[in-house]
Amino acid sequence: MKTYKVCVFTGTRAEYGLLKPLMEEIQKQSEFELQIVASCMHLSPEFGLTYQEIEKDGFKINEKAEMLLSSDTPVGTVKSMGVGMIGYADALKRLKPDLVIVLGDRFEALAFAVSAYILRIPIAHLYGGEVTEGVLDQGFRDAISMISDYHFVSTFIYKKRLINFGIQDNRIFEVGELGIDNIRKMVLFSRKDLEKELNLKLRKINLLVTYHPVTTETQKSINEFKSLLNFLQDLINERKDTLIIFTYSNADPEGRQINRSIDEFVNKNYNNAQAFINLGQKKYLSLLKYIDVVIGNSSSGIVEAPLFKKPTINVGNRQKGRLKSTSVIDVTADEKELKNALNMILNRKIKNFRNLYGDGYSAEKIVKILKKNFGRK
Repeated sequence: MKTYKVCVFTGTRAEYGLLKPLMEEIQKQSEFELQIVASCMHLSPEFGLTYQEIEKDGFKINEKAEMLLSSDTPVGTVKSMGVGMIGYADALKRLKPDLVIVLGDRFEALAFAVSAYILRIPIAHLYGGEVTEGVLDQGFRDAISMISDYHFVSTFIYKKRLINFGIQDNRIFEVGELGIDNIRKMVLFSRKDLEKELNLKLRKINLLVTYHPVTTETQKSINEFKSLLNFLQDLINERKDTLIIFTYSNADPEGRQINRSIDEFVNKNYNNAQAFINLGQKKYLSLLKYIDVVIGNSSSGIVEAPLFKKPTINVGNRQKGRLKSTSVIDVTADEKELKNALNMILNRKIKNFRNLYGDGYSAEKIVKILKKNFGRK
């Protein structure tokens, strides 16, 4: 029986956290050989050299493709994509995979997918059909969908959107979100052990803040994040029993400016705020279990937080259009709106935490489908 080489691409810590259960499932199959290409933020000291986390989990990285320039501008992003495609072409030529798997909607994922497409390597795309109107990632995701051969979507609503694109129904499979698999499988830290791991003490009110650039409008992210920080500063001034835990922004344009603002805020409020470049999946999910509120514009506040029965204050338009539980409160960065949303949560007015994204068996479903349908359509 032929062994099929399945190549998984990953460029960020968050994306790898989602892909991990699928990579583990592929690795179990005798008919599949797992290959891994790590790139972008994984290889950057600025973002924590998170390729080491992949290796620590026992995976072999077959190719490390450098591509990320030290730039915070759209021009830098375009140049990074060009550098990436040079590396991806060489990596794919050496690996000769039978299939590549790409998750999501980022610029490095698009560059990798285009490279595979030109080399006539079948592409399986995870989570096409979703809508995030506030970022250029929307166009990246849709572009990847249009050149992919297999489509694994999280809900039927997103499957319908791909069908409206003209993609054949028999190439689209509803499997749920891999993030739910992690929650089902992972043994999380106890509160005491988590505090020890992070070297912090949780307080009466604990906020997890993850904010990424809104890439469709220049400078909007910076102004929006400043308003969010003003709100958080007022909160700390009013309530000394508050702890704010930041995770760093990603490598999109303006992301580095956001991270500098985080550092300045933490330095000013070191008794009530901490920041982490990279928490890793286990620490991040454990935090979701013990914090009180998620604030920002990360998809984790929409997909994973409801399973922990944690409310989310979703700031701005980055996740506009995505299917959300009623436990997600959409606000602008207006400080009054932020305060009203937090008061609703602290007064226990958020009670419906509905999971909209699957049953926690996505990896098994994807592998079963790949076994049955392998080969370019």
